[in-house]
Amino acid sequence: MSSITHPPEVGEPIGPLPKEFAALIRPELPGLLKEIRAEVTRAYPVYGRLLNGPNSGAIRQGVEQALSAFVDRVAEPGKSAVLRDQLLRKFGRVEAYEGRELDTLQGAFRLGARIALRRAKAVGQQYQLSPTLILAFADALFAYVEELEAVSREGYVEVLSRANSEVSAQRRRLLHLVLAAPPLPHELPRLCETAAWELPAEVTMVALRTPVPEHLEAGLAGDVLADLDVPHPHLLIPGALTPERLTMLQAALSGTHAAVGLTVPLTQAADSIRWARRVLQLVDEGAVADAPLVRCEDHLVTIWLLSDAPLVSQLAARELAPLDGMPASRRDRLVETLRVHVSTRAPAEQVGELLGVHAQTVRYRLRNLDAHLGDRLADPDHRFALEAALRALHLRRGPAAPRRRA
Repeated sequence: MSSITHPPEVGEPIGPLPKEFAALIRPELPGLLKEIRAEVTRAYPVYGRLLNGPNSGAIRQGVEQALSAFVDRVAEPGKSAVLRDQLLRKFGRVEAYEGRELDTLQGAFRLGARIALRRAKAVGQQYQLSPTLILAFADALFAYVEELEAVSREGYVEVLSRANSEVSAQRRRLLHLVLAAPPLPHELPRLCETAAWELPAEVTMVALRTPVPEHLEAGLAGDVLADLDVPHPHLLIPGALTPERLTMLQAALSGTHAAVGLTVPLTQAADSIRWARRVLQLVDEGAVADAPLVRCEDHLVTIWLLSDAPLVSQLAARELAPLDGMPASRRDRLVETLRVHVSTRAPAEQVGELLGVHAQTVRYRLRNLDAHLGDRLADPDHRFALEAALRALHLRRGPAAPRRRA
């Protein structure tokens, strides 16, 4: 066999190995295989256990295929390596199933390549091959190792993707069951174990605006449950919204608006998300000021008073019925004065300042109101109903509504 006598220039790619080289290296494969097995299991004891386990046959066959496929490629460039690739993907799947990082397998591949290079140098000395040929062998060998790593990574990623998908599906089912009508289903603890999720005593629900950015889920803590592919996407945060949780949530939202429900026992999670979604509706209606993150606990009275808008209208109509015969503008002025008066219990001077009118005007209006609503204002139940209705009507005007002036 002719040897290469002149090394390539720096930066010049080394050409393919001579086909005759395969005939020299092939007889070395059985001994090389034993040497690689011995040194790899010494450097990585975990592979010693695998070589004596239920997958030992596939592992040995995979190593043999990896070595012989390299020699076959030298002898016959372009030859298919379908069987080798199937076995290498199995290597990757075993690593994933065993819970190891892929670095361990990659380290074993590279150790095997160094052992093979050492054997090739011995063959080169035996047959007086040129150093450049051995350099070409080394270049081809380590490029081949990168190919082995890439194929085994396919199997590894396949398992992780399937596992992540299955866990994600299990967790979405968990979230669905938690939000279903109580009592909690009996299979919940088993499903928690399958999904690797610890069942909390309390939860905080979060309602999200759509569209939800793709990066959002990646920024959430590992124990946060999410369902983002539904018309009303939402999150479940175990426990209370601590400062650390709040920082996590704000960073993950990154521009997406959301409403945080109350922290409640697990059995009341459906109430928490219902209140959070209602707050988003109230933002749309102008009853609650918009913000990137609105918290239900800051708007409990508003949620309560506006929980049934038609009922509020009926209540207001009933309690203010004695004013129905008045002109609309006069009735509106009296109703606004009554709202401030019953909600503040303040004297006429302060009510006048709030309304932007003279105190005497306030007294005049209060006398008119007393004439029409006197019995109702004196009765505690009617007075409470009046105040609730008036507060609700005012909230429906929105926080930014202009103050009415005389």
